[in-house]
Amino acid sequence: MLNLEVIRRRLSGGFKPFTIFLSDGRKYDVPHPEFILVTRRGVAVADADGFIDTLDPLHIVSVKDLASAEPKA
Repeated sequence: MLNLEVIRRRLSGGFKPFTIFLSDGRKYDVPHPEFILVTRRGVAVADADGFIDTLDPLHIVSVKDLASAEPKA
């Protein structure tokens, strides 16, 4: 289980977009702090359409910086 404090630290001061990876292979992009809510017992992530998924912290296996899109020439 990934400690929720790791996600909280990513949300405070100097936010950089990131992706959350779950044990079942799903992934959730967090492009802005308004797309995520971390509570004492869980994580809620919204997508661009406003749909929200509630994630069980036991299934969060990693958090990595979101790959930025390269400008096309």
